[in-house]
Amino acid sequence: LYGWIEKNPKPDGTRYDIYTDGLKIYTTIDSRMQRYAEEAVTEHLGQTLQPSFFREKKGVKGAPYTTNREELSSAQLAALIDKAVKQTDRYYQMKKAGASEAEIKEAFATKQDMKVFSYNGMIDTLMSPIDSLFYTKHFLRAGFMSMEPVTGHVKAYVGGPNFSAFQYDMVSTGRRQIGSTIKPFLYTYAMEEGFTPCDQLLNEQPTIYDELGRPWTPRNAGSARVGEMVDLRWALTNSNNWISARLMSQLSPATLARNMHNFGITNKLDPVIALCLGPCDVSVKEMVTAYSAFANKGMRVDPVFVTSIADNNGNIISEFTPRHTEVISTDAYYKILSILLNVVDGGTGNRLRRPPYNLTAQMGGKTGTTNSNSDGWFMGFTPQLVSGTWVGGEERYIHFNGMAMGQGASMALPIYGKFMQKVYADPTLPYKQDAKFTFPANVNLCEKEYYGEFADEQEETGESIEGVFD
Repeated sequence: LYGWIEKNPKPDGTRYDIYTDGLKIYTTIDSRMQRYAEEAVTEHLGQTLQPSFFREKKGVKGAPYTTNREELSSAQLAALIDKAVKQTDRYYQMKKAGASEAEIKEAFATKQDMKVFSYNGMIDTLMSPIDSLFYTKHFLRAGFMSMEPVTGHVKAYVGGPNFSAFQYDMVSTGRRQIGSTIKPFLYTYAMEEGFTPCDQLLNEQPTIYDELGRPWTPRNAGSARVGEMVDLRWALTNSNNWISARLMSQLSPATLARNMHNFGITNKLDPVIALCLGPCDVSVKEMVTAYSAFANKGMRVDPVFVTSIADNNGNIISEFTPRHTEVISTDAYYKILSILLNVVDGGTGNRLRRPPYNLTAQMGGKTGTTNSNSDGWFMGFTPQLVSGTWVGGEERYIHFNGMAMGQGASMALPIYGKFMQKVYADPTLPYKQDAKFTFPANVNLCEKEYYGEFADEQEETGESIEGVFD
């Protein structure tokens, strides 16, 4: 759509004016699903996350910024505050009027009547501009997008928790580190290179050397099965960092970066070993585009926001169709799909199967959490919808202190869960919980038959692959 007016002049050669020429623009957004998405974001942030965040930061000097001075020094904090002040309209207008820095500082410290945002409506209060700045930064931000993985039609798009208060778009414009949501791209690459979900690697902390001989020793959040040989299916299901690092040491970071670009990620990706743990900045829109391949037999579909544009007489001027790109081979596709389904059935996305969501639909997904809980992600998909959500502070130094509230399963997954609940509860929508992914009857996910001795091992560990072959 970018530049459409320049590319599509009127019959007389002049430009269309979208405000006065009576153009009819048909969007893919479904008003019901848009409402459900907005409700899901508002309910989770307003009722759960934000009250918890306010409680954690109450009375803390420098809040909402982290108090960890190894992460953010006092000098860095002062610089961030100074930058935030100078980015305000108040500062710009006073500076333009010739006010000195001392006068501006005094004005920012003087209380005055103002309105500030809350999830219960705007609040009339007496507050200094500097305090209102800190107050506003306390609010966690979010982005959510859901689209059909076959047509590419975007059905819901929420760029932030409240448009009037936070107009920065965290779906298309904002980019944040993606953490473990990168791992399906790594594992897909591994499957293309001949690995299978049943291949095993040692679950111990590795030290890996890059091409310049520099050591890298990644950390791992969990402590399950340390010292054991674990299969790749278990490792991705449980988002194990050590196994991802061991995989990356046997593969090429440059090829991983190139593959991710093929998946639809456009931002620069540094081809380093640590790329396998998601330090790169990516938008929600790009992640939803990339994950569409996992829901669509390895075919990535680019988002479609508008289906057609007509003139004021109803004549169609432009039509927009989905663009598909094959990014996963058939063999690798079923292997990675089987693991991603298990992430929800028995891994880090399993909350979706339990109250308050109790979703029974066959779905795959992946959680993601970045260093210091700065970013929480959840990517989820069914045969009919692929969705992505990110939650975090306005800046990466604004975050929960602990994993309990700061991990992707707590920050972002509930938005997806609430949204899908609402979608499935609406009988006027075409999305049903009985939709299934189809696996070929002769699919072989491992070098040996997937059932047999390996099936016995799965029963012992309590990990289920029920439904994979439905």
